[in-house]
Amino acid sequence: MKKASLIVISLTLLFLSSITLPHAANAKAPSKVNARIMTYNIHAGIGSDGQYDRGRIAKEIKISRADIIALQEVDVHWGSRSNHENMIKELAEELNMFYFFAPIYDFDPLNTGEPRRQYGVAILSKYPILKTENHSITRLSTQDPDPSPAPAPGFLEVLLNVKGAKLSFYVTHLDFRPDPSVRQMQVRDMLEVMSHSKGASILAGDMNAAPDAPELAPLFAQFQDAWNETHTEHGFTFPAIAPNIRIDYLLASRQITVKQANVLSTLASDHLPVIADISLKKGKK
Repeated sequence: MKKASLIVISLTLLFLSSITLPHAANAKAPSKVNARIMTYNIHAGIGSDGQYDRGRIAKEIKISRADIIALQEVDVHWGSRSNHENMIKELAEELNMFYFFAPIYDFDPLNTGEPRRQYGVAILSKYPILKTENHSITRLSTQDPDPSPAPAPGFLEVLLNVKGAKLSFYVTHLDFRPDPSVRQMQVRDMLEVMSHSKGASILAGDMNAAPDAPELAPLFAQFQDAWNETHTEHGFTFPAIAPNIRIDYLLASRQITVKQANVLSTLASDHLPVIADISLKKGKK
């Protein structure tokens, strides 16, 4: 066979090999990706022994092998109780993760030239953060001497790229007072914010209410409770030293498969962390 003919045949085969047949593409089902998520109220890094130790928090996160971590009660240059540290930045650097911090309180420094004093919620992620938002919901301030319910920031939203799957992840910390009225307003506000997310989403945080609290019912109507999806026992999370109530939650939208959930045993905070293994579909959000 002549050299010119061989060249023509080779080019023809190369062209044919580059063609993707429509029926083959349509037959391929969307693949899934797995991730481990966590929620952890870290009590400003203060353990059940009353001592501040950011390293203990980092160690527990490492041991958990969580990919995405929702944190509550995070100090950023807040004060002496946390050594004036930027806790979330230090944790992110130690764990080699992306992060976003959403302050609830953001105050001027006590002394000129020092960083602002902030306290709020945060997220750590092994996966890239594509978008961020610090939403306001109704709050009753713990810093004002005579507070009344009013919109205030600290409801965190990020959009994550989890190995090709888009995930909206929300972090919250609801009012702690026995009167549920502020929590009722907060749940209403959160649902309004989250109604704009049409894809897979997670709501994680310290709700300061037990699973049978009426104010949480609207959340359970729209989300799967990761613990209840995989367990029948109580799953208490607070107080860490002798837990007797479940107030820390991982809630997943219906597009997500919850495979397993666990409460971890540790005294690095006054809360116990909750983890869950989930599965997400790749593709458009």
